[in-house]
Amino acid sequence: MKIFITGIDTDSGKSIVTGLIAKYLKNNEQTVITQKYVQTGCTNIAEDIITHRQLMGVDLLEEDILQITCSYLFKHPASPHLSAKMEDIQINSQLFTDATKILEKDYEYVLMEGAGGLMVPLNSQTLLIDYIQEQNYPVILVSSSKLGSINHSLLSLEILKNRKMNVIGVVYNQYPNLDKSIIEDSENIIKKHLKIYFPEAGFISIPKINLDKAPILNFNKILQA
Repeated sequence: MKIFITGIDTDSGKSIVTGLIAKYLKNNEQTVITQKYVQTGCTNIAEDIITHRQLMGVDLLEEDILQITCSYLFKHPASPHLSAKMEDIQINSQLFTDATKILEKDYEYVLMEGAGGLMVPLNSQTLLIDYIQEQNYPVILVSSSKLGSINHSLLSLEILKNRKMNVIGVVYNQYPNLDKSIIEDSENIIKKHLKIYFPEAGFISIPKINLDKAPILNFNKILQA
């Protein structure tokens, strides 16, 4: 199964959620690998892939060393299209597709993590959401407790609904704003609108995670949606 994990914006917690879902599947004896389409501000192994493996409790895989799990690495920490332009490269989304096809031969689950939010440009013609829609991937949306997350979350759900995409769940990341009243309020609002837009989708709230002591959280509500 292929699942796309996107966020409401940059630093929403996509990498943590991707790694935790992979950890959950691995613990349930499923073969799973993660994929990061584009990593900026990096020159060697994709930092988010390293985070995934740390959360999974495994070393870097052969597919990571061969850069199959990350198609593009760019030095400058910017939007993918700009970082690529700075290196005189144009991102070709066919590389994502080809890499996923290689990975799904050996793994039951391929978890694909995007870059930034849904409307991030990959190149002058293609937004990230265009590619996800074209591939018809089921989507997990990662929200957070940051100021502005309600607006970003509802906008993301709105466009996913308008494009008739398959949202199987929302994961609410309680970090970084640990104010209980804010968490409770934004969770309730997001859950309410998720029910309106995608009645069958699951909702899971996760606490702040220590990478070295990450718990095994249950994502069954989302994965079975």
